[in-house]
Amino acid sequence: MDKNAILNELLQIIAKYLKINIKISNNYTQNRQLFRGLCNQCLSLNGIDNKFYKLQDNLLSMEREEKGIVDVEQFVYKDNIVHINGDITTLKADAIVNAANDNYLGCFVPCHNCIDNVIMSAAGFQMREELFSLKDDKDYEKHKVKVTKGYNLPSTYVFHIAGPIVYGNVTKKNVEDLTNCYIYCLDKAKEMKLKNIVFCCISTGEFHFPNALACEIAVETVKKWLKENDNCINVVFNTFKKLDKKLYDDRLSKEN
Repeated sequence: MDKNAILNELLQIIAKYLKINIKISNNYTQNRQLFRGLCNQCLSLNGIDNKFYKLQDNLLSMEREEKGIVDVEQFVYKDNIVHINGDITTLKADAIVNAANDNYLGCFVPCHNCIDNVIMSAAGFQMREELFSLKDDKDYEKHKVKVTKGYNLPSTYVFHIAGPIVYGNVTKKNVEDLTNCYIYCLDKAKEMKLKNIVFCCISTGEFHFPNALACEIAVETVKKWLKENDNCINVVFNTFKKLDKKLYDDRLSKEN
């Protein structure tokens, strides 16, 4: 089946599951956004037609190959750190970090372009279901980082971490909380004996942490942790916006 046929069948299945009427157009892009938006709004797909996941995985794997896969092991690291600008969902890594919200179930806003929504949409609905199942763990609250498989992403794992939300001026606690996000993720990666980890710009954007300060905290915290842990892992700072690209380029060039 080609992508159009797969997508049309997926739309029919999810519309039937949700008991809604939808209009499937001849425009693939519009239909793809409709499908993504419907999935974004669902907490569970329990009981959906068992063909759904196979079709979804086929579609997402096609899209993954079309975008291209970049192996982070091919990057040239300096002191175990490299900065890459681009789409985090194309990176083949042991783990990528998702800037989650505090419910740790993904973004429910249809087609929202926050990194949480982008990662979850590219991974497939299994990721939300795994996050939901993690809540049954009696030690759930103790786990600062919620770890899921990557599913249809090139990365093996996704580390979900909820960073601080800034209201007004940045507080001392905001700084401490953001610092700890990087430490918790690095500690978890070390515990799991991972070779590499990719960080997004945690708490910037929707969470309003000033980009320049967030960059400074990220770089300083990672460098300090690596020094204290014998440079046991390679760290990729992944940016997407032009502002963040410049900030990380400037910060890392100064510190090197």
